[in-house]
Amino acid sequence: MKLWGGRFTKQTNQLVDEYTASIHFDKKLVQYDIQGSLAHVEMLKVCGIISGEDAATIAEGLKSVAIKVEHGEAELLEEHEDIHMNVEKLLIEEVGPVGGKLHTGRSRNDQVALDMRLYLRDALVEISELLMDVQKSLYKQAQNNLDTVLPGYTHLQRAQPVLFAHHMMAYVFMFQRDVDRLFDSYKRVNKSPLGAGALAGTTFPIDRHLVAEKLHFDGICENSLDAVSDRDFVVEFLSNASLISMHLSRLCEELVQWSSAEFNFIELDDAFSTGSSMMPQKKNPDVAELVRGKTGRVYGHLIGMLTTLKGLPLAYNKDMQEDKEGMFDTVETLRGALALFAPMIETMHVKKETMYQAVSKDFSNATDLADYLVGKGMPFRESHAVVGQVVLHCIEHDKFLLDLSIEDFQEFSELVEVDIFEILSPEAVVNARDVAGGTAKVRVEEQLKMVERLFEKNREWIISHTDSGILN
Repeated sequence: MKLWGGRFTKQTNQLVDEYTASIHFDKKLVQYDIQGSLAHVEMLKVCGIISGEDAATIAEGLKSVAIKVEHGEAELLEEHEDIHMNVEKLLIEEVGPVGGKLHTGRSRNDQVALDMRLYLRDALVEISELLMDVQKSLYKQAQNNLDTVLPGYTHLQRAQPVLFAHHMMAYVFMFQRDVDRLFDSYKRVNKSPLGAGALAGTTFPIDRHLVAEKLHFDGICENSLDAVSDRDFVVEFLSNASLISMHLSRLCEELVQWSSAEFNFIELDDAFSTGSSMMPQKKNPDVAELVRGKTGRVYGHLIGMLTTLKGLPLAYNKDMQEDKEGMFDTVETLRGALALFAPMIETMHVKKETMYQAVSKDFSNATDLADYLVGKGMPFRESHAVVGQVVLHCIEHDKFLLDLSIEDFQEFSELVEVDIFEILSPEAVVNARDVAGGTAKVRVEEQLKMVERLFEKNREWIISHTDSGILN
């Protein structure tokens, strides 16, 4: 007989049991389920709903179950459907019928919502820390490459030279937005649904705020219907995870390009590369490629969750069992990608000379020639046309701007003087972008100092939101 089987006259079909069971994936919630149950039973005692003796017996039983599950000494069975029923069954086996009092004043509907919030709360802190590690690896590369000049691209065409440090810092700030989003979402995860019951609350005189306090929540979900049916916090996490994955994928795309013979700007460490089973010369950026590939997997979980929720009436529906696997898989996918990414970036070899040769043999300094003419009084639109003619002349004669003589320049405009050769050097072009957020070395150094302060604020947030857990 199932724990809920009192009004049924026959056993459920075995195929139904197999199809509806969730224990094969929601077993990830076991310690959170027990954590929530410990807080719940303490509240039942304080409110006089069960005796202190019964509460102590149940609490000790729950702690024993937690240890046995952790050590593989207790089996979680499909016939008990989900993690909640499995824990309750194990508890009753441990302490006898008194274990059946644990479920007083709650439902699996508010219980699962609680477990998921506890799980995701920890996941947000962990993923934020891993993201911060990636930021720090990018920051270190920036620090080490303050004089390394890289071709900057638009449309994947050479545009203007930038410092490699500037390029790395672009991703630091990109990932900081991700960190900020995770931090902000935490407050919407960190509310307790327990006590909402199946949908309408409970007739027992429970204290929801006491449970929330014991579990280190900021407060409770204010409406019982919303408490059990809300999965916005899962959607928000999957959305934030999709942005993180997209940002990782963009960087992966550049790593794959830069490590090719055609670019040859970087070399990834052997520890983060693989070879070919047929071609012995190959060194493949497989980690970057796979992180890029798994982005679609994360996107899929977001769309799947939105689709599951879009037609559901209040309150709980069995469809919502689909909320967990995508969330779990997304956490695992991000955890794996971010853990690999930080050391891969930190050990990446930057080929400074190759990058410099690239910016010395292109027209990415053409805008500076146009700006130079503007500084001499020529309207920009006219200077743009003049420089376009100079570039065409160079292409036709297989030259670059710095290959021209002063006489060549003056054929197009007498405003050009000999100082143009210094102005058009890669270093001068970079350092001419001396505006807030620009690629000039002094501005990149400002960015480095700025993120040092951001890192400190991030670390303070992590420390203040790391929960030791009720089981400890």
